[in-house]
Amino acid sequence: MSKDELRDAGSVSPDRVSGLGRVLITVYVVLALAATFRSVFQIIRKFDEAPLAYTLSAVAGLVYIVATIALIKRRGAWRVVAWAALIFELSGVLVVGTLSLVMPQLFAHPSVWSTFGIGYLFIPLVLPILGLIWLRRSSSTERAASTTHAPSPEAAA
Repeated sequence: MSKDELRDAGSVSPDRVSGLGRVLITVYVVLALAATFRSVFQIIRKFDEAPLAYTLSAVAGLVYIVATIALIKRRGAWRVVAWAALIFELSGVLVVGTLSLVMPQLFAHPSVWSTFGIGYLFIPLVLPILGLIWLRRSSSTERAASTTHAPSPEAAA
């Protein structure tokens, strides 16, 4: 077996999720379920008490669902969706977090993103940052893997 074949035999397929990616997706699944079910309950039971906060929590839940699916699939158009969802999520956490401190009267009750996700142990603030880092790293790893697996110009001739 050549050195290239040995190296390729030990490499992990870019389709496989392991390590940080697996943990990241697991946390996204949990957060998506928690935020979505909490917001549905709040909207059904007491929407009139804090419509902005509960609507923002529902939006956060939907963003977490989309981000989870996109991170699992993360190929082609899904990769773009993942980037967009994570950037939207981080922007939402920063904007809503800032507004909840500067204009607390807007938030009669807290949303998922209020005070930068304090009700969820700041996971809503940290998660998109880790997701963006993971997407960037997995992108460069996949590029390296595709150039490693590509036939050499001499072999094509």
